[in-house]
Amino acid sequence: MTTPPPPPIGTVGWFDLTVPNAPAVRAFYERVTGWTATPLSMGDYDDYIMTATGTGAPVGGVCNARGQNAALPAVWLMYITVADLDASLAECEASGGRILSAPRNAGGPARFAVIEDPAGAPVALYDAGVRDPA
Repeated sequence: MTTPPPPPIGTVGWFDLTVPNAPAVRAFYERVTGWTATPLSMGDYDDYIMTATGTGAPVGGVCNARGQNAALPAVWLMYITVADLDASLAECEASGGRILSAPRNAGGPARFAVIEDPAGAPVALYDAGVRDPA
């Protein structure tokens, strides 16, 4: 099995919704959109990967506001792919934004962090950790 390439820099690669009661909200989206939920074990609870009807393609996640996600707002959070997470976080602060959650591992060399833009809107920055060998 080959690893898919990282999303292109500057594109939205994922959406997550973090809420206090993920099972109830997961059920809401299953009923309203027809998505199917696949549990993703977080140890002592499950978050959910939501997949599109008919294709099985993942479209986003519904997560519990627990652990590292406890302080995240209850909004659909998009993940924008960046070339260098640390550089983007420095630019965020230099440009009037705030870092809401410190960088954390997203599997393998990938990392992400949640920021807030100067208008107060949260967004996640995702770095696949793959660099051009040039």
